[in-house]
Amino acid sequence: MMEAYFGRLIFLDFDGCLHPDSVYMHPKKGIYLREPGHHLFEWEPILVELLCDHPNVGIVLSTSWVSRKSYSYAKSQLSPELQKRIIGATFHNRHTDKEHFAQISRASQIFSDISRRGIKEDDWIAIDDDAEGWPFMYSRNLIRTNGATGISDPAVQEEIKTWLAKWGKS
Repeated sequence: MMEAYFGRLIFLDFDGCLHPDSVYMHPKKGIYLREPGHHLFEWEPILVELLCDHPNVGIVLSTSWVSRKSYSYAKSQLSPELQKRIIGATFHNRHTDKEHFAQISRASQIFSDISRRGIKEDDWIAIDDDAEGWPFMYSRNLIRTNGATGISDPAVQEEIKTWLAKWGKS
């Protein structure tokens, strides 16, 4: 099967984006959300809907779930609609020591991946609730979410729609 081509990329965090950021990993309980009335990946359908008319947009996982669990595990948590868009993750066992990776900012993790992939400035965005270390000159590429509301926030959805409209549908 031929791999799909994606001309544009979204660097996607999970916690604070697709569900509230109060996520915990426990040896016996597994991964769980400590936020009454909410559940893991509850806002994922919003992203699926936003992307449905944009087949040229791929996803790079920039979530700590990849380094803490695995790429396969993190990818498997998403719907088939999003899974088919995923081309990789910012964390790679071959390229980065797990301990070092955990110590650098999310921005540094993303920019390292952008450099490795040779992505142009206008061809990517990051959806994340973590803006630590984010360079001012690339602030427009960051769609920063509130950790409690993620992409359920209409203002965040409008920012995503603006980028998607700029990128077009092909």
